[in-house]
Amino acid sequence: MKISIVTATYNSAATIKDTFNSVIAQTYNDIEYIVVDGLSKDNTLDIIKEYEPLFGGRMRWISEKDKGLYDAMNKGIAMATGDVIGILNSDDFYTSTDILQLVADSMQDSEIDAVYGDIHFVNNDNLDKCVRYYSSRIFSRWLMRYGFMPAHPSFYCKREVYTKYGAFNTKYKIGADFESLLRYIFVNRIRTKYIKRDFVTMRTGGASTEGLSSRWQIMKDHLRALKDNGIYSNALLLCLRYPYKIYELMTSKLKYNSKRAQKQ
Repeated sequence: MKISIVTATYNSAATIKDTFNSVIAQTYNDIEYIVVDGLSKDNTLDIIKEYEPLFGGRMRWISEKDKGLYDAMNKGIAMATGDVIGILNSDDFYTSTDILQLVADSMQDSEIDAVYGDIHFVNNDNLDKCVRYYSSRIFSRWLMRYGFMPAHPSFYCKREVYTKYGAFNTKYKIGADFESLLRYIFVNRIRTKYIKRDFVTMRTGGASTEGLSSRWQIMKDHLRALKDNGIYSNALLLCLRYPYKIYELMTSKLKYNSKRAQKQ
């Protein structure tokens, strides 16, 4: 089973080596790594060229103008030839070396269309300290009406899901990941499985973690996505998820850091 991993880059020189190294370190080797660069102006391309031989022919990349992050991801998905496709952002890296093996093992089940797990966030000045843990454990299909979604960086699905139901809708500024999962999981009811593992380490400061303005844009995008897909919701229902998120923010990172300290 071949797994295609798509990474979109733009001026990612400061972080992309961590991303590349985490892919190379994966114990599962039947992969195709696709990098879609948006004509970076820093030395991202030099790093891509430096790392390309280390993938032993498993890396493919392009560098050309795009219409933003989701457009770049769509290009990568269109290039993918794997049985399963996942997204790994250029600020992020796999938390452990066996993540793709876990994905491959779970996706051997013909009754499963997609898997997802957990992720955690770190600040750039301390990659070992969790500042927020995002667990997909409580996720259920019906909770999408309230704005809940599985952690998208942990989402891996069969390529046919994208072929059948489409990739990212680029009219959404921040919420195209929510809209796509809403379309797959809620509307078309693909069969999913939760894996109780921390898949990805994410740096804070991405498009969806930049403060109140991004939260407001997420709210608008979620409402639009629900409406576009014929699902009733409203701003009040979407706000109901925030008490849980505050609880998660206050407790989960403490548990994560405590477990990590015990292992050390």
